[in-house]
Amino acid sequence: MELGNFFKLLWKRRLLLIVIPLVTIVVAFFAVKNLPDKYISSSQIATGIVDQSRQLLDTDPTRSSREQSIAHEFSNLIEIMKLKTLLNQVSYQLMLHDLTSGYPFKPESKLYQTMNEAARKHAIMVFKEKLSKKEPLSYYNKDENGLNGLLRSMGYDDRSLSKNLYVIRDEDSDFITVGYESENPQLSAFVVNTLCTEFIDYYTNTVHKNETDAVNYLAKLLDEKRKILNTKTAELQNYKIQNGILNLDEQSKSIFDQIMVFNDRKQQAEKDVASYTGAIRGLNNKFTPKERGYLESAVAKYNQAITNTQDQLHILNDRYVRSGFDPKLKVALDSLSNRLTTQINQTSDKYISSPLTGKDELVRQKIGLEVNRDMAQNSIRAINRSLDELNAKFKSLVPFDARVKTYNYDIDIASKEYLDVLNKYNQTNLQSTFSIKLRQVEPAMPETAEPSKKMLLTVVAGVLAFVICVVVLFIGWFFDDTIKEPNDLVKRTHLPLLSHLNMVEGALDLRKLWDVENRDRMRLFKELTRSLRFEIDQELRGEKILAITSLVNHEGKSVVGISLAYSYAMINKKVLLIDGNFDHPTITEVAQPKTYLEDYFKNNPDNYASLNNTTNVIGNHGGDVTLLELSDENHIRSRFNELKMKYDMIIIETPPLSTLNKSKEWILFANKVIAIFETNKGITKSQKDNIDYLRNLNNKFAGWVLNKTDPAAEKF
Repeated sequence: MELGNFFKLLWKRRLLLIVIPLVTIVVAFFAVKNLPDKYISSSQIATGIVDQSRQLLDTDPTRSSREQSIAHEFSNLIEIMKLKTLLNQVSYQLMLHDLTSGYPFKPESKLYQTMNEAARKHAIMVFKEKLSKKEPLSYYNKDENGLNGLLRSMGYDDRSLSKNLYVIRDEDSDFITVGYESENPQLSAFVVNTLCTEFIDYYTNTVHKNETDAVNYLAKLLDEKRKILNTKTAELQNYKIQNGILNLDEQSKSIFDQIMVFNDRKQQAEKDVASYTGAIRGLNNKFTPKERGYLESAVAKYNQAITNTQDQLHILNDRYVRSGFDPKLKVALDSLSNRLTTQINQTSDKYISSPLTGKDELVRQKIGLEVNRDMAQNSIRAINRSLDELNAKFKSLVPFDARVKTYNYDIDIASKEYLDVLNKYNQTNLQSTFSIKLRQVEPAMPETAEPSKKMLLTVVAGVLAFVICVVVLFIGWFFDDTIKEPNDLVKRTHLPLLSHLNMVEGALDLRKLWDVENRDRMRLFKELTRSLRFEIDQELRGEKILAITSLVNHEGKSVVGISLAYSYAMINKKVLLIDGNFDHPTITEVAQPKTYLEDYFKNNPDNYASLNNTTNVIGNHGGDVTLLELSDENHIRSRFNELKMKYDMIIIETPPLSTLNKSKEWILFANKVIAIFETNKGITKSQKDNIDYLRNLNNKFAGWVLNKTDPAAEKF
């Protein structure tokens, strides 16, 4: 489809596109001229969400990260303002105003007018009760449901209010704008101010209650955590008291240090024993048996004293080791050691040595080494006993340490939980003290009427009507597959086109058709017929028989045939017009001929003799008959040859191709065939076979003639 065809359609329907919008504009004008004026009142609420001057005491370290949630906070506030609970509060106050004031905001509704004084007092009482309790009217209570109906009748219910109410955030500011549009400026201001007040009260009470509940909960939880921490600490203290534990870490460290000291002393004592034993063995090897006997007998009484002193020294040394090497015992130990040394020296002073030898000093050394060896051996025994005691004491501290660590771990957890709750409690308590408070920056005031939109609505109605008409025409044009122009017919059938003829009105009177010069359509039809005659002559090229057919009946074959016959007669040619449509003999009915096909092809010489004029018509009697049923093909062909000798042009109107063989029998004897197609008709699937038949005629098919076209579309 070409878009130009659509513009042609618009031009054709231009009167419709003008009248309908004009009628719409007139109707819209009378419909909106009585509309009341609109009044809008608005107010602003400061939230403090993005106002840094009101958040100086906000100690939240993640405050900057809340920038992403600011939009959600504003959205939450806006949705709270639209809650049915708040709108119900406004509805109650509006209704109470109209019931108690002498200047109601709106005219009384029919339901309002039916209320008597008692009913009004009852309504005032119920509305005040619901307002104070912030409760909705129940639909299940008959009385309250009636009051709901009263609100709806006055347009004060929540749905009616929300239609004309808008709540928006002013771009990226800290303010929320609340506006309401109504027919009364006082009503608009009242609704906005009441809603802002109810919203601030509702939000403040809700936030305060939530903060109080949170602080109370945290205080209770903090007390529980403190009790748990105190209990764990008391358990640890009791356990230490019961088990005599002062400082387990220091005790274990002290014992371990003592063990290390005793181990060092033990190693030193073992080393001394080994060295003293070796030295004594070397000294013994230097004495002969006789000398050792003399020595032992001479020093027997002195050895007894030395032995006693050694025993005392062993006892004191044992006490010194067991005391952890107490410095006080070290003084007594040194004193006793000096006395032992003195006794050993006395053994040399009494001449206990053999006069035969000079080994006094060796004897003295041997005795001293023996004393030191004995002291070292005794120290080892004492050190071993002390080590056993220290190791036993150290091992006994292990279960105490494990239990104390368990207590300490429980205390750490309880302490951490307590501190976390304490921090949360302090933070919540501080935020509740300095939480954001909503405030109405400026109250709504009655404003002047908004600019009238009546003219705009009227113009929009006209434009909308025009657009709808164009859209409807476009839809009809887009889905319209009928043939309207010659090019459409050629594209759809892929067959050539000879010409087209415009629509003419009136009866089929050839004289009126050709003689009236003051009618544009008649004149155009005559010119187009002449053009068609020329195109047919070019196709015939000296041949004389032309068949006129169509796809279906009532395409205009009879008008085209008569017009062509008259057109050829105008150029002084002898024309024979044959009505071959037995089903619809239109030409026969119009021309009333004297010769009929049934007689002529049966070789009736009387009828044949009457064909002597310049233009003749052969009609038919009609009926269910075909051409070849009148006579055989050879006879009919011979008759046509005779007619060719007598006439310059033979035009045959055949039945439509939908009659199958009735049309095709006539085409057998034609030199050329033209097909008439009426505009504004489509091509059905059943007709495609007939189009294929015309295509298979090859050179015999001259082309289409598009009939009944619109002259106005041609001019456009």
